[in-house]
Amino acid sequence: MAARNTARKRAFQILFEADQRGEPVQTVLADWMRHARTDTRQPPVSEYTMQLVEGYAEHADRIEDLIATYAVDWEIDRMPVVDRNLLRLGTYELVWMDETPDAVVIDEAVQLAKEFSTDESPSFVNGLLGRFKDLKPNLRRG
Repeated sequence: MAARNTARKRAFQILFEADQRGEPVQTVLADWMRHARTDTRQPPVSEYTMQLVEGYAEHADRIEDLIATYAVDWEIDRMPVVDRNLLRLGTYELVWMDETPDAVVIDEAVQLAKEFSTDESPSFVNGLLGRFKDLKPNLRRG
């Protein structure tokens, strides 16, 4: 599904930009939507992108706790910015969105890590999201 792939990549870019700007993800999402309406060169923000960004925002505190708890030997603020935002997005989609198969969520996050991050990042992202997949039934609580 190329549309979902594109939506996921845009959601990642919004989370990344929010992290870099120190702004809430909802603010950056609104900026992207406004730019898409006023600049014909900007593609529209899809419903799925909005769903991913807003879903992450809704569960951000729990997602941060999960990443901090299970990322052995990594403090979240010391992770590469790309990795932490891929993990944020992947964790939300894996744990709270049941319509996408777990393997697809993990594979997409790994592919984005290969495209945008370090050589070690794909295995790190794969390992942590794989752990969340195994623990999924218990992660929504808390």
